[in-house]
Amino acid sequence: MTASVPSGASVAAAQAAFCACALDEFARGGMADLVVCPGSRSTPLVLAALETPAIRVHVRLDERSAGFFAIGRALATGLPVGVVVTSGTAAAELTAAVVEADLAGVGIVVVTADRPPELRGIGAPQTIDQVKLYGSAVRRYEEPGPIRPDDTAWWRPFASRLLAAAVDGRGPVHLNLSLVEPLDARPASIPEGRPAGAPWRRSHEGSTDAVEPFARLTGQRGLLIAGRGAGDPALLTELAALHGWPLLCDPLSGARLEHPHVIVSFDTLLRDHDVAELLAPEVVVLLGAAPSSRSLADVLASWSPRAVAVSSSTSPPDPTGIVSDHVLASPASWVRAALGVPPLGCPSEHLERWQLADAAVQRTFDERCSAQPDEPSVARLLSRALSGVALVVSNSMPVRDLETFGARSASPPRVLANRGANGIDGVVSTALGVASTSRAVGLLGDLAFLHDAGSLADGVGEYGGSCVLVVVDNRGGGIFSFLPQYRSVPRDQFERVFGTPPTASVASVASGYGAEVRAVKDLESLRLGVLEGLGVQGVTVVIAEVPDRTRNVEVHKELTDLAIRAAKGALGA
Repeated sequence: MTASVPSGASVAAAQAAFCACALDEFARGGMADLVVCPGSRSTPLVLAALETPAIRVHVRLDERSAGFFAIGRALATGLPVGVVVTSGTAAAELTAAVVEADLAGVGIVVVTADRPPELRGIGAPQTIDQVKLYGSAVRRYEEPGPIRPDDTAWWRPFASRLLAAAVDGRGPVHLNLSLVEPLDARPASIPEGRPAGAPWRRSHEGSTDAVEPFARLTGQRGLLIAGRGAGDPALLTELAALHGWPLLCDPLSGARLEHPHVIVSFDTLLRDHDVAELLAPEVVVLLGAAPSSRSLADVLASWSPRAVAVSSSTSPPDPTGIVSDHVLASPASWVRAALGVPPLGCPSEHLERWQLADAAVQRTFDERCSAQPDEPSVARLLSRALSGVALVVSNSMPVRDLETFGARSASPPRVLANRGANGIDGVVSTALGVASTSRAVGLLGDLAFLHDAGSLADGVGEYGGSCVLVVVDNRGGGIFSFLPQYRSVPRDQFERVFGTPPTASVASVASGYGAEVRAVKDLESLRLGVLEGLGVQGVTVVIAEVPDRTRNVEVHKELTDLAIRAAKGALGA
């Protein structure tokens, strides 16, 4: 007796139903945004998305931009975001975003449409090897093969497990889905979900009482160091105050509040050996991701303190190799548990030294960063002027300038950045993703802007929003002027391969994509331009005309020297 073979029509209807079922389960599990790119093979997924009311569909022309837009949405909402693309190089274009999501711990669900197995390896158009395309960068890879109409029981558990891997694993997952023609079939019936819209599986973050290493160390000279994902800023400051420890806050921690225990000048202070020795702790607690500060990383290695790292990752951030105790826990839940540890009394002079030095540096920056539109002053202005608005900061110089020169604020901006792989690719797309349905400001250099300018073709998307891109135009790659290559490579060669002054005009490119463009030459004009741009929908590009890259190095050195001199005076050093 010959086994029956499903017809093409029934298989197509089944795969359409599977797509509808999977997206419904994703929505039940918390997915509210799905980014799609035009393509034929992905048609069943896209049509299903359009019929899923709980999911907003964002259409982006370019897959690379779509991936970083999805990261922006995930950073803005704290929820997993889906990305759907067609087969071939469209899937390959997502690689950079998948790598960033992996290293930054951002939950995205990448769904790549693929040809069925019989069409692979025979020269079929728009077909590449998509099997485990992103390698170990994904938390989970699934390829269920062509969907058959005779077994639907596994659909919802399958989709729920995939989404849970992105949420619990805090990273990307990859579903490579073989789809057969006809691609536009109407879906067959889908299996029922759990009542009241509940997902097939729920994830619960448990609290932790793994505070024993901390409990034994609180009476010593200590530091709390907060990076991205460190937890509730209010609870962080409460913990610091309870135990009398300084709280060193990376901008991405969100904890740069007006609070006596919050220290924001550590990157500057720790550049000086004498000051660093006066401020040395006996123990540090590292919460969340590692700050970008090179001087902090260097001095941690030289101090060699007892170091407790609290991280959700099985591999805690430890680039200097100092971690002696690793607590595998959510930093947020750990901080709540640590508030129950009785204080043993840290020596008060330890905190006082940090406070005196920090205040001296901040006074210096206030006096110097007041009118001139140089790069440190732009970063300092934005750290204060964006209450309640997300600030997406580019890698290379902007994130470092914000860390070094950013100020405390009663209501600091929510600072976001692609600090997983630390690349400049996709910064505009990420900012647009954050701004979609809301408001956001991006701080980036001219090269980072031009690198991703094509994403402006889609603007903030159909759901509205305001995005202001502050482009610091120093006419090239400013960070290279701080590196040894600047002195060791002949100037003409340096400019050609490192400085890379762009031939395209930032203003022309931005206006060509329909953005509102403003060039400013002073900080007050910059502040007004940003606020006015946030008051209208769409994209505004504010170009800050700053000194050239050579002068920028001099400005940084002058500011650092003045600040360290002031700190030494305050410490009597």
